[in-house]
Amino acid sequence: MDVKSAFPNGFIEEEVYVRQPPGFENARFPDQVYKLRKALYGLKQAPRAWYARLKSFLLKSGFVMGSVDKALFLLSHGGDTLIVQIYVDDIIFGGSSHALVSSFAEQMSRELEMSLMGVLQFFLGLQIKQGPEGTFVHQTKYTRDILKKFEMGDSKPMTTPMSTNTALDADEDGEAVDQKEFRGMIGSLLYLTATRPDIQFTVCLCARYQASPRTSHRQAVKRIFRLQVEGIDNTLIKGEIESQWTGLIALLV
Repeated sequence: MDVKSAFPNGFIEEEVYVRQPPGFENARFPDQVYKLRKALYGLKQAPRAWYARLKSFLLKSGFVMGSVDKALFLLSHGGDTLIVQIYVDDIIFGGSSHALVSSFAEQMSRELEMSLMGVLQFFLGLQIKQGPEGTFVHQTKYTRDILKKFEMGDSKPMTTPMSTNTALDADEDGEAVDQKEFRGMIGSLLYLTATRPDIQFTVCLCARYQASPRTSHRQAVKRIFRLQVEGIDNTLIKGEIESQWTGLIALLV
C-alpha cells in the first residue's frame, strides 16, 4: 500500500512560515509570507508530522504499537491478528483473516488517498515469494546488483566465505587500499546478511578493519563476493538448525 503525497497529510504543531512561491506572489503584498498548516516535502518536520498523523489514526482504530519497533502496529480482533509495518509512505500489512485485511484496506482508503500495490513481491531490496508452502525471502536481484557494482560478476565462484587457513589481523605492513571502496563493499555485504546468515561472521570479521584496510582484507572480502557467484539463482534452503534444541543439548552437557 502506497500513500499518495504522504508528507502533506501531516499536521505540524510548530509555527512555520515560508516565502511566497515563484509564480504565486501577491503583487500587493510581495514581502508577506505564508503560515503552514500542513507539512511540505523538504520540511524538516514533515516525516515526524506524517508519522504522528498515521500513528494517531492507527491507535484510535484499536492498534497497539510495538514496544521495540515503533513503526510496527498490531490489531487483535475476534481471535485474528492484523500486522501493519510502516516505512515512510509505504505500508505493508497482512493478517490471519482475509476479511480483516480487506476491512483495513478500505478503512485506510477512506482516511487517506491510497493505492494498493497488490501482493508483496519486492521491498527494500528484499524479494518475497509467497506460495502454499509458505513465504520465502531472498535477495537475488540485490546480489546481482552489488556483484555488478564491484565488478565481481565474472569472478571464479567459491563455496565457502573464508579459507580455514585464513587468519586476519591488522596487517600494518600490508599495502593500503581504497578505504571508501572497502567500506562500500562491507556495507553492501552487511545488508545481504539479512537473508544470508552464513556470511555474517566473515563479513563482521572483515568489518573490523574498515579504518585502515589492507590488500589482505580486500582479498578476504572479495572471497565473500565470489561466494555469491556460486548458486546465485539457487534459492533453495540448504540446511537449518534448531537453536532451542541446541541450547538444550548444551545445558545437558
